[in-house]
Amino acid sequence: MPSDTTLLAFDTSAAHCAAALFCGGRVIATRADDMARGQAEHLMPMLEDVLADKGMSWSDLTRIGVGIGPGNFTGIRISVSAARGLSLGLGVPAIGVSTLDALQHLHPGATTAVPAPRDMIYAQAPGAQPFLIAAEAAPDAVFPDDPHTLIAAMAEVAAWADAASAGRPKPLYIKPADAAPARDTAPVILP
Repeated sequence: MPSDTTLLAFDTSAAHCAAALFCGGRVIATRADDMARGQAEHLMPMLEDVLADKGMSWSDLTRIGVGIGPGNFTGIRISVSAARGLSLGLGVPAIGVSTLDALQHLHPGATTAVPAPRDMIYAQAPGAQPFLIAAEAAPDAVFPDDPHTLIAAMAEVAAWADAASAGRPKPLYIKPADAAPARDTAPVILP
C-alpha cells in the first residue's frame, strides 16, 4: 500500500540529478540540481541530504524508485547501478520508472517524448512501446519541463507499482549504442 510506503526516487538520465521522497501516501520532498556531468559524485550525498532534511535515514525506506531513461547512457547507468546497490544493501525492492511513463502519469492520454540526439525524439503513445522518431513527426508530444515535477511523478509511479512483479530495474535503451566495435584485432597480451 502506498500509504505504508517510504520511498526514495532518483534520476540522472538527463542534465540533472533529481530526488524525491514519498511518505504517507504523497511526495514530501523533491530536489533537482542542474548538471551536465558529475552526477556519480553528486548523487549519494544528495540522497543523504534529502533523507536528513526530513529526519529520515536509509533504514526508514521500504522501496527505491529510479529513473531508467531514455536519456543519457552514462546517467542512466549511474542511477540504475545505485538503485540496484541500495536495493541489495537495504533489502528493499527497487522499481524502475521510465521518463515517458512518468510523463504519462502527469498527462494521461498524451504522447510523451524526450529529446534524443540528431534532431530525433524518444516518444511513447498511450499503451504503446517507446520508439525513436524525427522531432517534427510528433508536434503535439509532451516533453518534461521541470525536473521537480518529473521526479515527483516517478516517485508516485514507483510507489504504486507492484514490487513483486517489477523485477530489478534495468536501463531503457530504445536504440542501439552509437559506438562501434573496434575493427583492429586485439593484441595478444600473453600467449
